[in-house]
Amino acid sequence: MGNTFNMQLPDKDLREKALKVRNASNEISQADDDERKNALSFMANSLIKNADRILEANNNDFEHAKENGISQSLLARLKLTRDKLYLGIEGIKKVRNLTDPIGQIQINKELSNGLILQRKTVPIGVLGVIFESRPDAVMQISSLAIRSGNGVILKGGRESNQTNISIIKALHEGLEESSLNKDSICLLTNRKDSIAMLNLEKDINLIIPRGSNELVKFIQNNTRIPVLGHADGICHLFIDNNCDIDLAVKVSLDSKIQYPAACNAIETLLIHKDVAPKFLSKAIPVFKANKVELRGDEKSGKYGIKLSASNKDWETEYLDLILSIKIVDSMFDAIAHIQRYGSRHTDGIITEDNHNASIFMNTVNSAGVFHNCSTRFADGFRYGFGAEVGISTQSLPPRGPVGLEGLVTYKYFLKGNGHIVDDFNSGKKSFTHKDL
Repeated sequence: MGNTFNMQLPDKDLREKALKVRNASNEISQADDDERKNALSFMANSLIKNADRILEANNNDFEHAKENGISQSLLARLKLTRDKLYLGIEGIKKVRNLTDPIGQIQINKELSNGLILQRKTVPIGVLGVIFESRPDAVMQISSLAIRSGNGVILKGGRESNQTNISIIKALHEGLEESSLNKDSICLLTNRKDSIAMLNLEKDINLIIPRGSNELVKFIQNNTRIPVLGHADGICHLFIDNNCDIDLAVKVSLDSKIQYPAACNAIETLLIHKDVAPKFLSKAIPVFKANKVELRGDEKSGKYGIKLSASNKDWETEYLDLILSIKIVDSMFDAIAHIQRYGSRHTDGIITEDNHNASIFMNTVNSAGVFHNCSTRFADGFRYGFGAEVGISTQSLPPRGPVGLEGLVTYKYFLKGNGHIVDDFNSGKKSFTHKDL
């Protein structure tokens, strides 16, 4: 892959497309709040008008992918139902109604008489998004890009080509009805462009990968452009010894089966030894009824889990109806396991002990730490962001589901009246450093 990366430089066509997006992003960054909000309304309406065409294209992609033996997790992400489409459209409307992220004054300070410093939020510029399946990501990311004044270059997998093209056509039709430049959203369809766009460091300001562990790690290792994202989604739920058993079973089940192909579904269940017999006696039949394959450590085997889990299971993101189970002696053993094998995505605790919950949530170094609720809530739409461009598990911000606030940066604006540094060095003038 490394050699392929080095050889695949952007050709003239790709550079011209990138330049168009760059120019359009400059225009959009100057558009006012109402212009960007109205553009999203037109985009949402156009998707509604073109819904049948989009769903037909997705059905063609889905059937073709099935015939070609695509994995079940990718198939699940590829399928765009009418409900899922309209949920995406609802997300665009929510993004439209969010507070304008551009021009927010973070610092307003008088450095000296007549010398005023402001730090204001500004668009990042051009986003480059590479994703597998997930045609709904085209809607989410495009709406967030426009609302935050950014341009975006999208490259989806060939398995979702027809769907992506149909969605982009609808979005372009919407932008054409607005006052904004449709070139701000660009879809690449040539396979070679996936790698070539990683060399567009002069045109793309941020790369956002959404896909397999292998895809994300490859991108992280093969570009000079900053990368936002996560490679693994190994999420855990810890069942504390002081818990409501029925609540624990309900939340565990939802965290696994509500959408097992999602990165915020749990892959490992950690159970305190004191509650393991009672919890598993209720949980095992429920998981089996929902076709979840359980793999347990040696201790859990005593309580009816027949398949054995190995060390490899603790570090595996199944993205399927498979769940590994480990019985631990204490909450601190559970935390140690998460710190060793977790991906810093989302981890939760089920407990009625608020002190234990506080220790767990403050100690586990993940983007999301939950108490008595499903890990499946780790999502930009459910957080009220309207949509997300992806989830970041890095320690530096943005972290977790990344919405509008993660797609702006800031600049320092300094306004004076003939101020020069020499006057301050000579003592003619002095700093006041007064917050305004």
